Parts: sequence; structure tokens; C-alpha cells
Amino acid sequence: MFVPLAHAQLAWMLHPQELIEHLIGFSSDVMAVAEHATRRAVGMPSEDPIAPQPDDSRFSDPAWTDHASWDISKEWYLLVTRRIQDMLYQTPGQADNERRRAAFWWRKYLNSVAPTNFLWSNPAALRLAVETHGASARAGMKNFIDDVIAGDIRMTNPDDFKVGENLATTPGVVVARNRMLEVIRYAPTQPKLHTKPIVIVTPWINKFYVLDLTAKKSMVRYLLDQGFDVYITSWKNPDISMKDVRFEDYITEGVDFAVSTARTLSKADQVTAAGYCIGGTALSIYMAWATRQYPADKQPVACWTLLTTLVDFAEPGDIEVFIDEGSVAYLTESMKKKGILEGKEMASAFRLLRSNTLIWHYYVHGYLYGEKPPAFDVLFWNMDTTRMPAEMHSWYLKELYLHNRLIERDALSIAGQAIDLERIEQPLYAVGAEDDHIAPWRQTFRVMNLVRGPKRYVLSSSGHIFGIINPVVNPPKRTFRAEQAHRTDCADNWLANVESTPGSWWEDWVAWLAPQSGELVAAPEPGKLSKHRLGAAPGTYVLET
Repeated sequence: MFVPLAHAQLAWMLHPQELIEHLIGFSSDVMAVAEHATRRAVGMPSEDPIAPQPDDSRFSDPAWTDHASWDISKEWYLLVTRRIQDMLYQTPGQADNERRRAAFWWRKYLNSVAPTNFLWSNPAALRLAVETHGASARAGMKNFIDDVIAGDIRMTNPDDFKVGENLATTPGVVVARNRMLEVIRYAPTQPKLHTKPIVIVTPWINKFYVLDLTAKKSMVRYLLDQGFDVYITSWKNPDISMKDVRFEDYITEGVDFAVSTARTLSKADQVTAAGYCIGGTALSIYMAWATRQYPADKQPVACWTLLTTLVDFAEPGDIEVFIDEGSVAYLTESMKKKGILEGKEMASAFRLLRSNTLIWHYYVHGYLYGEKPPAFDVLFWNMDTTRMPAEMHSWYLKELYLHNRLIERDALSIAGQAIDLERIEQPLYAVGAEDDHIAPWRQTFRVMNLVRGPKRYVLSSSGHIFGIINPVVNPPKRTFRAEQAHRTDCADNWLANVESTPGSWWEDWVAWLAPQSGELVAAPEPGKLSKHRLGAAPGTYVLET
């Protein structure tokens, strides 16, 4: 944290002319805010010289606009925040990633000292404390104590949900299990199914049931209702005994095991496959591995889908602030000592990326307003963290994030096979999300330039989660853009030529997927489905903490 800021400070000291230019601009802003403060102080109307960003809800309470003292406090904070951020992004003599890293850490500090985060400088919290005769403050203290005991700032009450009871309730059975994962096959909801099953490779950074939250939000149920035979991966939550598990084990004992299970039970020569987030990265590696592992006429996957997936890690978004040689070396050494990366450590890093939304919002509402954590299924899933095996996660950070070797031909070997994305020829459907800060959509588009075969790219509205958990509703809540893409396309040119469509991209996906999933045949009887039963969905691995 301190090193990037120290480097930025030194760079400005070595460029006095640029520093003076920015200080002159800063002085101009100070004069504008001072004039605004003077006019407000004497009761004269005045437009805010600096307005909060449209997505900044911290100053949404009317007091920040209606009352001069609160308005002036807000303006001085925004002035300092905006100017310092702009200077850090324009630091002379530094590489872009160094500028972004310094700006990121300073922004985290500025977010933490916002006037909204303190009782005495938050008008809404003060008003609520008076109106409730201190009850809100007492409730806030109770929430604080509960969070201290829990060791986290809770985003939702964990007692409101239980996996298998009001989350992940789609009927199905565990049909295979090994040390890496359970494979779940879901019970058909239609009398006929496509002959080629779909295997969904979920991320092991979180648990699989984000794709099967509730009946209305479940991608799994939607696919079942469209006549698909659905299998999904439920990864084991690693403990120290799995410290030496490698990334390639997730490919061979994970993805290939799930695909082979689906092919065997469905008696299909091929499956269709979909991967979400790091599950999509694993699926991409698997597809390249399979081109060498299996004969050309016996490829196990007919077509594939990537959901908010990175294969080119050159510009991975805000997460890059944690990725450099020193940080990765430190984390690798720490993981070796423990054997694993704790789930809360990973969750804390991701929450820090959006600290106002994922930390300070709950701090203010829980501690200053005394509100109970909301009952929100996605937040419960987000808090249901998983661990990472040290060996696997170290390889993942070094080879993909740090060195970006997945896009290099034959630079990586998986289970004895050198992999090259360019060898993949099966049809691809890839989905990015406009507001995704974990897998920026322009970077997810890069897969269009790296693999062969016909390709369709979809850009969904919303972010990393809600861009994917996008059920069909009426009236539509979201929009999407969908069109064919070619290896020579760039993301912005593609975007300029594709119109926005109201609704869910799920319908477009099914229209693409169905013709490639084989003919419709009679669904297996319930007794045949339970023949290979190792337990009911959602299985046992998902319940491990």
C-alpha cells in the first residue's frame, strides 16, 4: 500500500513544473468551492461546483444538499478526493499500472475517512439517533459486537438461509464424486431432453449454487425447463490435506471427470459445456488440452460457453493492484506455510475492490443506522467462502495473472499436453458484463481473437454476478447485445455495430445452444436417474465450511 504512494510522491517531487500546474488547477477548484460555501452560508442559491458520481449513494440524503453546513462539508471532501485521484492517475514518469495502483490505495483511504462514515459527521445517522431516542445507536453497537464475534462485516444474516432448504433446491442427485468435486445431475422437468447434456463448470473460488439460488433466479432450472440434461460441478472446499493439489488436477480430476461422467450416464458421444469465471478459464484450458488428449474425431465437447471469463490476463481490471512480483511472492510464501488460502482472505480482497459498496455501505447501515443485515440470497452466497489449495493458487497467480502464459502457444503444459487456445475449433458463445470489475468485458472479448471456429459474443448489462444471474422476467429488467464475432474484431468496433436488446440473454443463449445439443428424446424415468445416486442434490461438498 505505502510503496506505490511513496513512489508517486517522489515522482511529483521530481517534476516540479507539472506539480505547479496541478496546484494552480487545485487552487481554482478551492476558489470555486469557497465561493459556493460563502453563498450558501448567507442563504444565497448556488449550484454544487463538484457533484458526486451518479453511482455514489453516500450523499443521497437530502441534508447533504438542503443544509449549508452539510453541503459545504460534502463539497470540500469531494474536492480533495477528486483532485488527488486525478493527480495520481496523471503522475509523471510512471507506468500506467503503477499510477492505477497508487490511485487505488489512496482511494481506499479516502473512502474510509468519508464524512458519512462517522456518527458526528453523518446527518442521517444523527437524525435517526435523535428520532429513536438512541435506539439506533444501541442497535448499531449490537450489530458491531455481533460482527466482531463473526470476524467480518456481515452483509446479510447467515441465519436467514440454508443451502438445500431455501437455496439450491432444484431436485437432482449426486451421480459421481472424487477428491476434487461432486457431479450433480438434475431431474428433468420436461418429457423430452436434448441428447447432448450440458456440463456447467463452476468457479471453485465460490460455491456452485450461485447458478441455483432460488427457483426464479436459477439458471439450472431455466435450462431444465428448456429441455436440457443438466450436470454441474460442486467443488470440494479444500483443507490442508489438499495443499499439493495442482491446477492441472482441477482439469483432469475435475473438468474431464465431470465431462466423462455426463457422457457415460447420458450415453452421448459429446456434451456441451459452460464455464463461469475461473470455471470458464478452466474450461478454456480443458478445451485446449482435449485437442491434444483426444483424437480429432472424438472430441468430448461439441460447443462451449464462457461466462464472464478471462483467458487473456493482460488487463485484468482492479484486481491487478494485488498482482505484482513482490505481492505474489509474499502470498505464495504465506500459503505454503498454511497449505491453503483462507476464503475470508480472498473475500476481503474482492470486497476491497468495491469498498464503498461492499464494506462502508454495510458499516454505515449496520453500525450508524442500526439496521439489521438484509435477507439477500446473493450476499449470503458471497459470504459462503471457500479455501484455495496453496500449490494450485500459486500456479494460477503466477502463470496466468502475472505472466499471462495462457495466450502463448504451447507455453503451458497440462497433464503432459502443451496447450494452445488456437487449436480450439468448436463453436463458442461468450458472455461479458458491462459493469464487471472482476473480469472487464473488453478483456473477456479477447477470447474472440484467440480461438478458431464460429463465435458469438454477448454483452449483458450489470456486473459480474447479475450480468449472469439474469432470469427472463416481464417487463424486462436488463438489456444485452449479441452478435457474431471474428478473430479480427476489436471490442469497441464490435460494440459500435451491435444494438441493445431489452430482456435476458438467456433466451438468445438457448436459441444458439439448442440446435447444437442434439435431437429431443424421451427423458429418463426417475428410477433410472436415481440408479447412480450417491446422495440428493445439492450434495455434501457444498455444505463443508
